[in-house]
Amino acid sequence: MMKKRSLMIGAVAFAALLALAACGGSGSEQAGQETTSASPTTTSAAAEAHNQADVTFAQHMIPHHQQAIEMSDVVLAKQGIDPRVVELANQIKAAQGPEIEQMQGWLTQWGQPTMPMMPGMEMPGQTGMPGMPGQTGMPGMPGQTGMPGMPDMESPGATPTTTPSQPSPTGMPGPQMPGMPDMPGMAGMMSPEDMAALQNAQGVEAGRLFLTQMIQHHQGAITMAQTEIDSGQSHPAVTLARSIIDTQQKEINTMQGVLATL
Repeated sequence: MMKKRSLMIGAVAFAALLALAACGGSGSEQAGQETTSASPTTTSAAAEAHNQADVTFAQHMIPHHQQAIEMSDVVLAKQGIDPRVVELANQIKAAQGPEIEQMQGWLTQWGQPTMPMMPGMEMPGQTGMPGMPGQTGMPGMPGQTGMPGMPDMESPGATPTTTPSQPSPTGMPGPQMPGMPDMPGMAGMMSPEDMAALQNAQGVEAGRLFLTQMIQHHQGAITMAQTEIDSGQSHPAVTLARSIIDTQQKEINTMQGVLATL
């Protein structure tokens, strides 16, 4: 009799343990579900924590950085460049490449294009854009096959316009296209003529020109970054702007020192 009673007590205890285990698992699953459901809210909040100044900063600084990388690639492809200039060019590429990817990620998260709209891109009467029928290119050109103020590349006697700019390492076109003026707000950008001069320079002269141009380019980036600090809302973007000012001011000081000895 005692043996049967002991078996019954053991069975009841085992059943109780199973019930407790089931409750614990259910609680863990519920906690996991709550954590998962909270993630979209967190992501949405992060995406909303920005303003137009942040968008403009990223959209302008991306092509600005891309041109700095392009300038560095030009000088790195040359022979007879001072080792200090080579080191600076590699340093600039290493710093600005990841920053481009970071800013592109923000714009994607914010639902914004990675390039700002150029003047005239939303004018009526153009094909391929909302409310723009009847055209195949930009205004002001016969045949509408190019940008404003550029000759029709298919017209007889037209002279093709070329540029030394190459596609950027990030897959986006260089910020300076033939016949295009500097984009508003992008301080310190090199013109196509500036880029051509760098392409054609050799040896010590190429090193001097690179340093002179990059100092101007960095000063423009510092101006843009300060605007973001003054007007931006996104904490990561403002933090990057502060980093750009710190890093590029140090590089300016270094470049000025090297330039004085070339």
